[in-house]
Amino acid sequence: VRNYAIGDALARFMWMRGFNVLHPMGWDAFGLPAENAAIKNQRQPKEWTLGNIEAMKKQMKRLGFAYDWSKEVTTCLPDYYRWNQWFFLKFYEKGLAYRRKSKVNWCPECATVLANEQVVGGCCWRHGTTIVEQRELEQWFFRITNYADELLRDLDQLEGWPEKVRTMQRNWIGRSEGALVTFKIDGPTGPHGDSITVFTTRIDTIFGATSLQLAPEHPIVSDLIAGNPSLFASVEDLVKQQRAAKEVGDIGAIEKHGVATGVFAINPFNGEKVPIWVANYILMDYGTGAIMSVPAHDERDFEFANKYGLEIRVVVLPRRTGEPPNAGEPESKVLPYSGTESLLINSGEFNGLPVEEALVTMSKYAEQHGFGKATTTFRLKDWGISRQRYWGTPIPMLYCDKCGVVPVPEDQLPVILPENVEITLAGGSPLTRAQEWLHVTCPKCGGPATRETDTMDTFVDSSWYFYRYTNPKLTTAPIDTKTIDYWFPIDQYIGGVEHAILHLIYSRFWTKVMRDLGLVHNNEPAQRLFTQGMVIKDGAKMSKSLGNVVSPDDM
Repeated sequence: VRNYAIGDALARFMWMRGFNVLHPMGWDAFGLPAENAAIKNQRQPKEWTLGNIEAMKKQMKRLGFAYDWSKEVTTCLPDYYRWNQWFFLKFYEKGLAYRRKSKVNWCPECATVLANEQVVGGCCWRHGTTIVEQRELEQWFFRITNYADELLRDLDQLEGWPEKVRTMQRNWIGRSEGALVTFKIDGPTGPHGDSITVFTTRIDTIFGATSLQLAPEHPIVSDLIAGNPSLFASVEDLVKQQRAAKEVGDIGAIEKHGVATGVFAINPFNGEKVPIWVANYILMDYGTGAIMSVPAHDERDFEFANKYGLEIRVVVLPRRTGEPPNAGEPESKVLPYSGTESLLINSGEFNGLPVEEALVTMSKYAEQHGFGKATTTFRLKDWGISRQRYWGTPIPMLYCDKCGVVPVPEDQLPVILPENVEITLAGGSPLTRAQEWLHVTCPKCGGPATRETDTMDTFVDSSWYFYRYTNPKLTTAPIDTKTIDYWFPIDQYIGGVEHAILHLIYSRFWTKVMRDLGLVHNNEPAQRLFTQGMVIKDGAKMSKSLGNVVSPDDM
């Protein structure tokens, strides 16, 4: 009520000043909370959801909110979600939707996959104490990383957005310039390859690399510890430590532990053998999940090397002019030295180069010799949209033994979500049990095919709903471009800061894709954003998921 009252007051104020105001309301009605509530109350999700919408709409009318109800949108109805499916097909045509096997975030309580953005401090965003597991599954992804540079750059245009939100998005996108360097494994190798590629922002320090550190869940780790039960147990312990640190949301403060694999890799710059370690502070979702450890010039590496007695080799002068430390000043006061206004030493043919020049020269050298290249990496990963649940938009793809993966033809949309399906939170998607719906004819060869049984992440629904408000009854397209050109970008958006790296980044991505499809001409969805804060009740954020809401009916 507090949130919607803010928008209502603003709409009335602008009307009084003579402006045209689009002040709509709609229902983000798919998703797991509605499905879980329906299971708990032994009702079908559609019946449960539409009943709640009717009750809330009645409350809003009693409150006197000045909504234009002719613009109402309900995301769980076919006239809306058919356009989710239409967008999916357009994304697929453009190479922005793809399927691959990958390690994904699995919430055991939700019994479904979560996007990276839905993992908060190592736990499910809906269940703050449920630790998210890693599973390997075939999943559909949207290639949001294709827009990473633009999403980052255009934050500077959003002067009407809170700086906190922009900072959170910058950090989540996490752009880093550096180099990829490949180290060959010295000795027998396994199914995951014979080399380890690291990402480094300081290739100039590679002659000071005295070990490689792998994330506990790096694929090569399973090869390196095969047949060694004690090593396997040690690595499993590192995985548990990392999960515990993620649970409290502070992986940066983790007490650093590592395990030597007993295997070595070859530094391609000098041919030197460096030991391969597995370390609990290396994350699989940053860079390549592998680093070169340069203790003399990195604080974390320095701490790790001191703990385990690894060599600390200086390759960048720890003084700008190269003068020695003051008399009596211990070396540890100087190291680790991470400055860049320095010259290289102990670095073979690159000795004497200033750091900034060495970064470029050594990246080129690596590329010329076929073991590396300059690159830019992002923390942002592609958006996994597959959900193994019932209450969501069916993904419009088919599987044919003869033709492979086949898109549902546009003239067969919408793929209607079947009703009266038995819903449980175990055993995969409930849609696998809808046999009549599941088995279809392949549109390419006419042979038997099956439907995709995963549904779309509910954040797909909310990534573009605000465009649909302008003409919600349109049946020939998701939106009318001329009407959008009149109303967009949104003048004032009101929403929670908790969606900074969820809805608020997805909606920006969706807008840019719509622009590239020729549907809209604006680069960003909203000029101004107001984050309304949270109402606290019983010591926690008031929310339906926590069950501590106050109904307007009580007042």
